Amino acid sequence: MCQLLGMNCATPTDFVFSFSGFRQRGGLTDKHSDGWGCIFYEGRGVRAFHDSSAAAESPIADLISNYPIKTLNMLAHIRYATTGAVALENVHPFQREMWGIIFSFAHNGDVPKFGKDRMWIGDVRGEKTYNPVGDTDSEAVFCAILNALRAKFKTLPTMPVLYDAIAALCKEIVTDTCGSTEEDSRNPDDPPIFNMLLGVGQHVQFAYSWPGARPGSTCWNGLCYTVRKPPFATAKLSDMDYSVDFNAVTTESDCVAVIATTPLTNNEQWVEFERGELVLFDNGLPHSAIDDIARVEEKGHGLQSRVLQKLPLPKAAADFHTWYGGAKNSRAIDDVSSNFVI
Repeated sequence: MCQLLGMNCATPTDFVFSFSGFRQRGGLTDKHSDGWGCIFYEGRGVRAFHDSSAAAESPIADLISNYPIKTLNMLAHIRYATTGAVALENVHPFQREMWGIIFSFAHNGDVPKFGKDRMWIGDVRGEKTYNPVGDTDSEAVFCAILNALRAKFKTLPTMPVLYDAIAALCKEIVTDTCGSTEEDSRNPDDPPIFNMLLGVGQHVQFAYSWPGARPGSTCWNGLCYTVRKPPFATAKLSDMDYSVDFNAVTTESDCVAVIATTPLTNNEQWVEFERGELVLFDNGLPHSAIDDIARVEEKGHGLQSRVLQKLPLPKAAADFHTWYGGAKNSRAIDDVSSNFVI
């Protein structure tokens, strides 16, 4: 199957080091040679590079490996084709505009239910505005997520509300709730493997893991991450003889989270995602606690749109309380939501 690379940063950072090791897995140290792509955010825009050639041999990948473009948020993918031909339209990451924001998506695994059918997910029905261009189940899932979010929200959701909505959609994708008849239910011998990176603008990246391996495969498809922050040290790549002393090239304000299918380095601490875990990355740090996600919104890193209004403060606070439904500490909820800035 495919492999993923994500990077989320507190200050603009280049991804030459991590990408240089990652691309080796695209045909040199591993077999993921059916195309590659990367997207990185720059303000409200993105730079995107895609190639149906193997990443280890691609001249475009050579450019990226030697061009220190800086970003706060990036996604990359190397492909081992299981659904869809080796063709440019099937290369990740995919991107779409929604609410005046560029959403980007890369996936590792396979979701059989989306192979032939263009499923509707979510608790609110709406128009299928987004449709796949290529033939992959990955792009079909991405379009389904966007269609569900677009149908659910008529005003721009705050980050805690968006987190909750994405978590619910991911849970639906990996369980048997997609499909209304017995014939629609998933084959228990062919369960979904769903690891994704979802960029939602220049600051925030979501990562979700439902890991697994196919019978006969030696590859475990999951997600893990490491955080590089002061005091920095030297990192050594696993796929090539290349190391960087980050203490010599960083400042005290730098902080970088690197997300990957398997660890890219052999001398750093990597944290493996729990099954079904959704993590929001912002400012180079992972967030899954409610108060942390609220602070992402509070400091201005929530969704920013020129075409869709965000809820005014009283309604946003009410949504915030709804999202906290069932929480044990109502005093803590009041403390956080009273400072909730839109």
